[in-house]
Amino acid sequence: MRLLVLSQYYWPESFQINDVVASLVRQGVAVEVLTGKPNYPSGRIFSGYRTRGCGRQRHQGALIHRVPLLARGRGAWRLALNYLSFVLSGLVCGPAILRNRRFDAILVYAPSPVLQALPAVLLGRLKGCPVALWVQDLWPESLSATGYLTNRAALGLVEKAVAFIYRHTDLLLVPSPAFEAPIRALAHRTPIVYHPNSAEETFALPARGEPPAVEGLNSGFSVLFAGNIGSAQAVETIVEAASRLKAYPDIHFVVLGDGSRREWMRRQARARELDRLHLPGRFPVETMPALMQRASALLVTLADRAIFRATVPSKVQAYLAAGRPILACLNGEGARLVTMAGAGLAVPAEDGVALADAVLALYRMYPEQREAMGARGRACYRRHFAHEMLVDRLIGHLRSMRQGWKDPS
Repeated sequence: MRLLVLSQYYWPESFQINDVVASLVRQGVAVEVLTGKPNYPSGRIFSGYRTRGCGRQRHQGALIHRVPLLARGRGAWRLALNYLSFVLSGLVCGPAILRNRRFDAILVYAPSPVLQALPAVLLGRLKGCPVALWVQDLWPESLSATGYLTNRAALGLVEKAVAFIYRHTDLLLVPSPAFEAPIRALAHRTPIVYHPNSAEETFALPARGEPPAVEGLNSGFSVLFAGNIGSAQAVETIVEAASRLKAYPDIHFVVLGDGSRREWMRRQARARELDRLHLPGRFPVETMPALMQRASALLVTLADRAIFRATVPSKVQAYLAAGRPILACLNGEGARLVTMAGAGLAVPAEDGVALADAVLALYRMYPEQREAMGARGRACYRRHFAHEMLVDRLIGHLRSMRQGWKDPS
C-alpha cells in the first residue's frame, strides 16, 4: 500500500501519528507524510528548519514533505493564522511537491484544526484515491468550548466548512463512540468507524535506564499530570486540590508539560505557598514511560464542557499502559473508561474538593490495592488499545476503504 499521511503536526513534534507512521512502515506500508514546519508547542520554528520554502527529509522509513506555515506564537489570532497558513500552503504547495507521486489512499490525522483536511480532499481528487479522516477534535464545538471563537456567525461558517470536509472524505475514523452522533449530523452518508487512540508499547514495558530527576516524583506519594497545561485541562482544579492537601507533607503534585496556563499555575503556587506543587516543564517524550511508572498515581483533568464529555484524552491510554492508578477528574467517556477498567478513581470535572478527596482515598489505600488498579488498567490497554493491534486494524480500514471506493470522476 502506498499511503500519504497528511498532518499539520509531525516529528520532531510529539504526536501519536509519529508512532503510527513508524508502525505502518514496519508493516510494509510505503508512507509519505505531508506536514508543516515543526513549531509545537513552543510557537517558534524549531532549530534546523526554515520558515520559508518547502523541505524534504526521511525519518524512520517515511518520506516527509514540509510546506511553509506561520508559527503559532502566542494568542488566539496568531493561532488562527497558523491554522490557515497550513491549509493554504497545503492547497498551493501540496499538489506541486507531490505532482509525480501516486498513492492508494490518504490518511488525515486531525487534531485541531480539522480544516487541515481540505488539502487532502483536493489531493484525493488529483491523485484518484480515497481519503480517510481520523478525527481527534469535534469542530466547531472545540473552538467555542476553549474560547478561541465565540462569534455565532463565524462558528456557523466553520461548521459549513467542516460539513464539506466530512462529506467529501470517504471514511471517518472517530476515537470515541460519543463522537459519532455529532459527526453524523454533519457527515451525511460518509461511513463512520470507531478507531481509538493508543499509546506506544514502551509505556507498558519496564522502563530502561534511569529517568531524569524530577522534584517531587520520588518523594512520598506523587500525583503526576503530564501533557498540555491549558484552559481545556481546567488546571485550576489541580491548584485547588493541592491547596486543600497542604497539611499532608507526603503528597506531591507534579505537573509535567507546558502551555498557556503554566505560568498562572507557577504564580498560584508561589502565592498560596504550595511547596509540593511542582512544575518542572517539558521532558523528552522517550522519558515519559519511565516517569509515569515512577508516579504513585497519574492525573487527567478536563474542563466541564459538553464537548469534553465525548472525549477520551489520548493520555488516558498511556496512563493505562503505564500500569499506575489513575485519577480522572472529568466527565463522560474518559471517566467511564477509567471506571469500567477498574483502573482508578473518577470524580466530576472542575471539582477540586472531590479531586482532593480522591487523592486522599488513594493515598490511604494499601499499596496492594493501588497495584491491583494499575494491573487492571494495563490489562485494559492490552485488550482494547494495544498499539500494534490498532495499527493492524487501521490498515484493514484503509484497505476496505480502497476496495469499496469508486472514483467520482
